[in-house]
Amino acid sequence: MNLPSLRALRCFDASARHASFTRAAHEVHLTQGAVSHQILGLEAQLGVPLFLRRKSGLQLTAAGSAYWSAVSPALRQIERATQDLLTHGGHGGSLNLSVASSFGAYWLIPRLPGFVAAHPEITLNLATHVGPVDLAGSPHDAAIEFCSGAAPGLQATLVLPLVVRPFAAPGLVRHGTLKKWLRTLPLIRVASVPNGWPVWLQAAGLADAVAPDRLAAGPQYDLLSMALNGAIAGLGIALLPDYAAAGAVAAGQLQQLSPCAVTADKGYYLRYPAWKADLVAIRRFEQWLGSLDKAA
Repeated sequence: MNLPSLRALRCFDASARHASFTRAAHEVHLTQGAVSHQILGLEAQLGVPLFLRRKSGLQLTAAGSAYWSAVSPALRQIERATQDLLTHGGHGGSLNLSVASSFGAYWLIPRLPGFVAAHPEITLNLATHVGPVDLAGSPHDAAIEFCSGAAPGLQATLVLPLVVRPFAAPGLVRHGTLKKWLRTLPLIRVASVPNGWPVWLQAAGLADAVAPDRLAAGPQYDLLSMALNGAIAGLGIALLPDYAAAGAVAAGQLQQLSPCAVTADKGYYLRYPAWKADLVAIRRFEQWLGSLDKAA
């Protein structure tokens, strides 16, 4: 394998971040001349210039920028894997997990004490996201995403299907019937489940109760948590999963309008790069997720 030396890559990474050989030298504990020499050797090995040397400082070339985007996450991964091994001796480590914000807040975090108790050797670091996660170019090891499952280069395990039913603030539905509420009240939509209302109305036998133009007229929110809080605030009827609505129902802030529920065509999946499938932290977290009672 014609790989550059780790020292050369560390010098390149530091120089790219600091836009200076001098500041990079302070970080990697070498002289400025030694760093410059490492970069020249790397450029010779790769056959392309990585930096433009200007009086104002260093600037990555197009090739250098693309190379740094690929190399930098790999260096961070090597650094963290080494630290995990030194700290935990291969029996644990850290897991950087990106999780859909509403799912993380209402479903995952309330259950995490069980994981922490069962696996004190693993440190779980959480971040949130909206939309797909770039697991190749980000520091995240894995992500729980609302998606269709596996993708090229990514393994996936279903964590939880999204099952929704209608909820509204009690004051909004004090009088009348379900059909009347559907015909007159705003129907809150969630961007990630664009067909939620048509599918639910069909399943409930109420497809003729709501005019098609009303289905596209209700307010649309990007996040499930926004739909939840919009319903609590009396802004309309929202299709919500029980795990998100349960607290508000118990507090008297929301009322379930129908027992009829539908399952979205996507679900919450744990996804990670295939090459990380054998990482101890990912394996144990995946096994723990599989052991949970999804109905609880």
